[in-house]
Amino acid sequence: MVVLLFATLLFIWYAYATLIPGGHLELRTTSTPTLGVSREVQQSWSMYSPYFPAELYQPIPQNCSINQVHIIQRHGARFPTSGAAARIQAAVGKLKAAAEYTDPLLSFVKNFTYDLRRDDLVPFGAAQSFDAGTQAFERYASLVTADNLPFVRASSSDRVVASATNWTAGFAAASSYRFKPVLSVILSEAGNDTLDDNMCPSAGSSDPETNQWLATFAPPMTARFNAGAPGANLSDTDTYNLLTLCPFETVASEKRSPFCDVYEELDAESAFAYNADLDKFYGTGYGQPLGPVQGVGYINELLARLTGKPVSDHTQTNRTLDSSPTTFPLNRTLYADFSHDNQMIAIFSAMGLFKQPAPLDPMRPDPARTWRVQRIVPFSARMVVERIECSGEEHEQLVRVLVNDAVQPLELCGADARGLCKLDAFVESQAYARHDGEGDFEKCFA
Repeated sequence: MVVLLFATLLFIWYAYATLIPGGHLELRTTSTPTLGVSREVQQSWSMYSPYFPAELYQPIPQNCSINQVHIIQRHGARFPTSGAAARIQAAVGKLKAAAEYTDPLLSFVKNFTYDLRRDDLVPFGAAQSFDAGTQAFERYASLVTADNLPFVRASSSDRVVASATNWTAGFAAASSYRFKPVLSVILSEAGNDTLDDNMCPSAGSSDPETNQWLATFAPPMTARFNAGAPGANLSDTDTYNLLTLCPFETVASEKRSPFCDVYEELDAESAFAYNADLDKFYGTGYGQPLGPVQGVGYINELLARLTGKPVSDHTQTNRTLDSSPTTFPLNRTLYADFSHDNQMIAIFSAMGLFKQPAPLDPMRPDPARTWRVQRIVPFSARMVVERIECSGEEHEQLVRVLVNDAVQPLELCGADARGLCKLDAFVESQAYARHDGEGDFEKCFA
């Protein structure tokens, strides 16, 4: 009986988190390569874009100092997910079944073979994660000592874990291996996990809106495909899936995919980017009634770390882990968490970032919109929350939030022109999270 009880407890512990002594996946130790595609085109890939900073990092005012940093970062570039891969293979199969290719743009298809793996991090994504760790050390080295290393967590998907271990490798390399942070906690996506959007089964999807946009922009592209490949009988959905081969093949092979010639010839950039904007806005963003609530747990963890107080949350947090100083310490000066794009969108929306004056129109893009996924969650996207002290500010703690190095205005807590707001005001502004989503979390299971 005792043995059985011990085995059961051990299984439960592993199902919710794994503590490991260091990186356990292959690491990339070279700098990020170039891809042979213009930055403008790469950024139009949106959530499939490599990381680019949205703005140049702005140093804090000279009379200020950073005393704590919180990073949440998306995994690096990856292969298509299993579902996307199946759809891509189906579209490629139809295209290759054409009797002939009368459009020279498609002449490469005859000898084309689809051979991408599924789900995992690609070497390019590992390199960008490594570079992010290097940058984190270079920017925040003053916060680190041998006894105060970054505390690192990751959601349990292999690509997220690999991104975290490549980040720690980059951090260590930048310090000339004086400081070697490790991935300390892996949160199972089968349980309570604040770094994955896995706990709201009643949430809807963005399909109605992205389908409307697909029907708006794709028919002329599909007509060109079918005219140039008689017998392919491609649908608009097939067209979209073929367009995704431009980013997926390029980041996987680290050279320009022949499908990028198609992508550019069809002028797909703006249409493809807006599809991503709709997908995230109506997936886990403001356009999804149960989207923002999925980010509440992480925000409550962030507030606990910023204030040095125990986590108060009744949503996605693992209370066993968050109540232990081993798995959720409150005394570190640098934290790094690794996550997914959908979860980060939920977190940004719960926090009140990137609010729009009106919902995104699924047929008519607003050129003035600030909701642009290419600036919000490309591969290796990151939000950084800096806790700051400034002389002459009555020794009050201040907060600054950056998304991909762009300082967020934080009107929600009365930030000044520098993007700084008082920590107390920031905590107060997060009432939606502090109140556990104000009833929305319960709707996730209704």
